[in-house]
Amino acid sequence: MSNTLSVRLPEDLAAWLSDTAQKTGVPQGRIVREQLEKARKSQKRPFLRLAGAVDGPGDLSSRKGFSRP
Repeated sequence: MSNTLSVRLPEDLAAWLSDTAQKTGVPQGRIVREQLEKARKSQKRPFLRLAGAVDGPGDLSSRKGFSRP
């Protein structure tokens, strides 16, 4: 690794990171890197975060006002 980043964390987040690293045996830096990778990958398809979140009829063309002439 050739880049270093210093980040100030609130106490609760720093405690969570420390506890998680201790419980899992994974270094804190690795946890942070993995979470940054997840965030980067999710930006490529942000619309997928809404998949399954919309409730309603699957085909609006059958509803009054939405039918094709």
